Order: sequence, then C-alpha cells, then structure tokens
Amino acid sequence: VQLVESGGGLVQAGDSLRLSCEAPGSTFSINAMGWYRQAPGKQRELVAAITRGGGTTKYGDSVKGRFTIFRDNAKNTIYLQMNSLKPEDTAVYYCYAEAFGLFHWGQGTQVTVSS
Repeated sequence: VQLVESGGGLVQAGDSLRLSCEAPGSTFSINAMGWYRQAPGKQRELVAAITRGGGTTKYGDSVKGRFTIFRDNAKNTIYLQMNSLKPEDTAVYYCYAEAFGLFHWGQGTQVTVSS
C-alpha cells in the first residue's frame, strides 16, 4: 500500500492546517487509516484514526476537540483538519493504513507551530 502525504508546514499558535493522505491504486484491503505523530525525543503517538467506511473515528486525548479526521473514499484520501494548533503539536506526522493486520506508513510531513 503506497501512501502520499501532503499539507505540513510552519504556522503560528492558534492557526489551522489540513493534512491529506492519499492511498492511490487498489485499496480494498485497507481497514483503517489515520495519523501518528512523533516529536523529537518522544514516542510516536496516535493522533487520529478512521475506519474504512468512515463510521468510526478515534482521537488522541491531546487533540480531541481540535482535530477532525474525515475521508473521501472516491479519492482514496483521508484528511486531518487541525484547528487551534499549539506549539506542542509540533512533530512529524505519519499517515498509516492498516490492511490485514499490517501497518503501512507514509513518508511523514513536518508540522511546526510557533508560539
């Protein structure tokens, strides 16, 4: 499963940013997709996840109420709308897709939030 991420960048605290992750090609095997993030010196943590049908979403505690994950199945793409960004959201964000119990990862995109 190939994943192509886009949308990272440098923003100020309080700003918004949208990430996207496309899974081109045959995606019938994908059960769920989402993002993890990893800040320097910290473990990778779940940001958000969404099931194939989009009916179930899950968020990390630190982003609940600020981030929203949604998908466009026609485009094989998921999106992460990030609002009210904080400096502690600074990290590399990795898109993933879970298929048959295996995780496939995107190349990662840097999000930097300045105070």
